[in-house]
Amino acid sequence: MSTVETPARKTPARKTPARKTPARPRKPRFTDENGRRYRVWELVLRYVLLLAVLALTVGPFVWQLSTSLKGPTEDIFSSPPKFLPGDPTLHNYERVADTIPVWDYAFNSLKVAAANVVTNCVGSALAGYALARLRYRGRRVATLVFVLAMLVPAEGIIIAQFTTMRELGLNNTLVGVLLPGAVASLNVLLMRNAFLNLPYEIEEAAYVDGANVWQRFLRIALPSVKGTLAVVAIFAFMGAWDDFLWPLIVLSDPSRFTLTIGLNYLHGTFANDERLVAAGTVIAVAPLIALFACLQRYFFRGVGEGAVKG
Repeated sequence: MSTVETPARKTPARKTPARKTPARPRKPRFTDENGRRYRVWELVLRYVLLLAVLALTVGPFVWQLSTSLKGPTEDIFSSPPKFLPGDPTLHNYERVADTIPVWDYAFNSLKVAAANVVTNCVGSALAGYALARLRYRGRRVATLVFVLAMLVPAEGIIIAQFTTMRELGLNNTLVGVLLPGAVASLNVLLMRNAFLNLPYEIEEAAYVDGANVWQRFLRIALPSVKGTLAVVAIFAFMGAWDDFLWPLIVLSDPSRFTLTIGLNYLHGTFANDERLVAAGTVIAVAPLIALFACLQRYFFRGVGEGAVKG
């Protein structure tokens, strides 16, 4: 009997797993919004420049705030300077209120600034819409007039403004302080460029639906430029609140002085008391900071909406 030999099965050779080389840690990449890679030294240089600008802009205000909180026994001219007061006190603010009627002056400034915001927002919006969206003869000439008005220095026409207020019987009144800056040419141009950026198709569709000019202005155009309106409001409030030369010329009754004129008495009477002057400065700057904090979300959006184009 013959036996059949079966071939032996070959066991497959085991493959030794390849050793994986550890991955090198990737260096962090800093890129901008376009995906362009920053070098490390460029990033460091930018932050150094930003810190330098921050120190130049915010540093004086921080120093004034620190000085206003220092007591009479602390040295405000020490070297190196101390930004943090050793014993903070609000007594300097009480002394300002005892020296001058600071709250009456602040209320006068608030009335002028609030009225200036209303007149600039309303007037600039109406004028900007007329320059941007309406068709009539002389529109380009009117735009050029507003541009040229920005080139005229305020000191060159201040005598003519004073004569006009005197003829109208508005000298020594807050209305006389308000009128010359009721509608600023810069704000008109900002609103004009904001309205120009709106697509015409939206307004044309409203015109087909039967909307008149006022309805298109109030319901379509104006809600689309809220950011620029916030910019105009901030500029108008700051211009009226910080104005010193024009109220000094127009007003003669101390009961109608604005805050900038009233604080000038602190410099003249208490020239050596820097704590008192610093407290008055902080009182004058605080409303501006509060206004910008409330409208900052609209401000940065409005700068792009109403940028003046060449």
